[in-house]
Amino acid sequence: MRITALEYERYDLDLKEPYTIAYETVHKSPNIILKIITDSGLVGYGCATPDIEVTAETPEDVIRQIEGPIEGLLKGQPAFRHSYYQEQLKQTPQVGSSARAMVDIALFDLIARKASLPLYQLLGGYRSRIATSITIGILPLEETLERARMFLSQGFTILKLKGGLDAQADIEKVHKLRESFGSGFALRFDANQGFDPDSAVHFIQQTRKLGIEILEQPTPQNNPEAMREVSERVHVPVMADESIKSLADAFHMTRQGMMDMVNIKIQKVGGILEAAHINSVAKAGGLEVMIGCLDECGLGISAGLHFALSRPNIHFADLDGHLDLIGDRFLNLFQLKDGFLIPSDQPGLGPIP
Repeated sequence: MRITALEYERYDLDLKEPYTIAYETVHKSPNIILKIITDSGLVGYGCATPDIEVTAETPEDVIRQIEGPIEGLLKGQPAFRHSYYQEQLKQTPQVGSSARAMVDIALFDLIARKASLPLYQLLGGYRSRIATSITIGILPLEETLERARMFLSQGFTILKLKGGLDAQADIEKVHKLRESFGSGFALRFDANQGFDPDSAVHFIQQTRKLGIEILEQPTPQNNPEAMREVSERVHVPVMADESIKSLADAFHMTRQGMMDMVNIKIQKVGGILEAAHINSVAKAGGLEVMIGCLDECGLGISAGLHFALSRPNIHFADLDGHLDLIGDRFLNLFQLKDGFLIPSDQPGLGPIP
């Protein structure tokens, strides 16, 4: 089977409501959908969600990469030289991580469609559903509580609270969330690099009895020693997110004991193949893993879901990036039921509309 053509579409999807995290406010999300077409009639689908802060790419960068080195590498070639293609793209400096992820996802989707299997089964099939958190951005207190009330009433059992701009305000929000809604839901906190070590430790000390499950990326990504200091001083597991952009990052930080958990985002690390390598490093280091996302349409979320279901040490999912997007045509690739994501039982990533 050979690749005969590559096609792409760009979607600039508005968010229902802009949201704020420690380093930016987000209003819309560009998603670029790649189709890898073969001479057998099978088509594989991938998604890129470039983010200048996370992947250092613009949508225009990704499109130039598709029309240039990606098409030059793939067109007319055998469809199933997956590792070779990914290695070649990694060695092409202008091809960024979301573009590599897009190609990787499409190739995996193509293989699974050829095998007539849902992708998660082809990858290992460890579980068939996983609970996802849902995120509350940085909002005033009353809006935070209202958002939590809405999400809990919709059946979600895991809330992820964003913060990092004002530790005292973050502490108050955690207290009010527990006072208002009790202990019947899991609560995770993501500082998005906003704290220094002392602020992170103070935050955890002041919320010690309130059951924060995970403290995510409390300190800046360019200061891994700060994350190590926090993880050594607090009782809550510290999760690295922005700090882990490559296999080398994962190896170095795991070997040095700088964190307790890892958040792997397929768009950030360059695809499922690279995510699997990072997950193996985490497993070797005894670390639990969460699969996260950017503001991805349902196609990207589906890829993250299928990978999350494939490995025993992936215990957590934060795959809610699609929920705020307007006009996403890929929502039929999985179900969301009572806070659980359930994949399609059809081949690949599911039925593409």
